[in-house]
Amino acid sequence: MEPFTTLTGVAAPLAMINIDTDMIIPKQFLKTIKRSGLGSGLFYELRYHENGSEIADFVLHRPSYKNAKILITGDNFGCGSSREHAPWALLDFGIRCIIAPSFADIFFNNCFKNGILPIVLPQTEIDGLVAAAENGANATFTVDLEAQVITTPDGGQVAFEVDPFRKHCLLNGLDDIGLTMEKASAIDAFESRQQTDQPWLYRQQDQPE
Repeated sequence: MEPFTTLTGVAAPLAMINIDTDMIIPKQFLKTIKRSGLGSGLFYELRYHENGSEIADFVLHRPSYKNAKILITGDNFGCGSSREHAPWALLDFGIRCIIAPSFADIFFNNCFKNGILPIVLPQTEIDGLVAAAENGANATFTVDLEAQVITTPDGGQVAFEVDPFRKHCLLNGLDDIGLTMEKASAIDAFESRQQTDQPWLYRQQDQPE
C-alpha cells in the first residue's frame, strides 16, 4: 500500500448526503476482484446518461476537477452495502482523501485499509471547504497527515483528528498484510520453537493409496 504523508491537489465539491456504495460503484462493476480499472465506473450513474454519454455538468467531468485528488462531500458518505470495490474505485480514479461530516463505519474502515484518508469535520467546516473548492482549478488543498492539518487555497488551516494507530498505518503504507509482515521474525521464531516442542504437528500424514 502506498504511504500517505502529504497530499496536494484539487478538491472536488460533491455536496450530497447519503451517497451509498452503489452510487460510488454500481453493482455491474463488481464482477472483478482486481483493484485497477474501476475508476471508470466511479459514480457511473451520476456521470453518464443511459446511452453512455457524459453528464457534462457532473463535477468530475468538469475540466477543473477531472484530476481531483480530494473529495469534499456530505453526511453519511459510503452508506449501504459493504463492498470494498467502493474505495478501490475512488483510489483508481485518483481520490486519496475524502472529507465529510460523517461516514458509514464499514466504508470508513475500508478506506484506511486501502490507503485513503477519510476526514471527519463539522458541517460548518465542510461548508467553508466546499465554498473554497468551488474555485475550480484554483481549489488546491494540502492535506498533511503528520501535522493533521488541511491547508486551504487561501492559506487558511483546518485541523482534523485521526486515530493514532490508523495514522501510523497510513504514514507507513501498512495494510493488514503489511502489519502481519512486520511480525515476520516473531512468527518465524514461534514456528521454530513449535517444531522443536511439538514436532508431531509438522509430521506429514501418510497419504491414502
